[in-house]
Amino acid sequence: MRTTATSPCDPCQHRFMRAIACDNGELTVADVPTPIPADDEILIRVAAAGVNRADLLQRRGLYPPPPGASDILGLEVSGTIAQVGAAVTGFDVGDEVCALLAGGGYAEFVAVPAVQVLPVPVGIDLTEAAAIPEVACTVVSNLVLTAHLAPGETLLVHGGSSGIGTHAIQLAKHLGATVAVTARTQEKLDVCRALGADIGVNYDDEDFVGVLKAAGGADVILDIIGGRYLEGNVAALKTGGRLVIIGMQGGAKGTLNIGALLAKRASVTGTTLRSRPTDGPGGKVEVVAATANLVLPLLADGTVKPVVDSTFPLADAAAAHARLDSGDAIGKVLLIVDEE
Repeated sequence: MRTTATSPCDPCQHRFMRAIACDNGELTVADVPTPIPADDEILIRVAAAGVNRADLLQRRGLYPPPPGASDILGLEVSGTIAQVGAAVTGFDVGDEVCALLAGGGYAEFVAVPAVQVLPVPVGIDLTEAAAIPEVACTVVSNLVLTAHLAPGETLLVHGGSSGIGTHAIQLAKHLGATVAVTARTQEKLDVCRALGADIGVNYDDEDFVGVLKAAGGADVILDIIGGRYLEGNVAALKTGGRLVIIGMQGGAKGTLNIGALLAKRASVTGTTLRSRPTDGPGGKVEVVAATANLVLPLLADGTVKPVVDSTFPLADAAAAHARLDSGDAIGKVLLIVDEE
């Protein structure tokens, strides 16, 4: 297995790289040292990077990277392999890949454990592949590995038009579930229905609890809102329902009706992806492997499609953040890093 790239993008010729630096919330392009991959890592020349709400939080000083992770923003990328570590098998220089990161994506190069790297599925453009790793791994880890969504069950996805939501709709329909979503506008609900959603709730003027109860309740709820929806989520669950909370856009605190939870024999689980260990039960190795086995074939045959809202040059990272933070985006916002 080669350990050094020999193409014009050989990292040995790039001791420094462009990356987005964050100083007191200000995003600027800076020259920083190019990372050197460890024996079990792959160095990727980044084509595009996904923009996630975790990036916005880190920029505000509210979500620091886990110990040992790069302090450069960015939790997912697509690109070509520039270098492989001595212990890495199954990948080679020049392969088109996408990867789940703990940080470092807003840069020309990123080093990542090989076990967190996925091949770009046939038929998927290299740029749009950056919209895959974080949403696919999040949805698989929560709907499949945690909530065990089963055929015939009803899933409620809050934020159905988000990157996670648009992916969750498609995967849940493949798994045989009935899918309900919440969103803020009719345009967003129309997109969700086009992706397969059966029930749409405009949360500005409808009560999702009432709508879900009228439909028989939810077996599984995937929630990015958190505190503000906690009481309503429990009320919307069926007996034996599973609420999985993966975000706090609506606050970190809420009221939990323990009596209602007990009566329904329901469960509430909170999960994150970024801070998980690489190995061990529930670790990134397990999540990425499950995602590769389940989702990559669906992307290759068109059953599941990446949904990209917009793209921005790397230097316009602040504008990309503003687009995501506006709440108007439908699907993923991406940064184009390699513009050659």
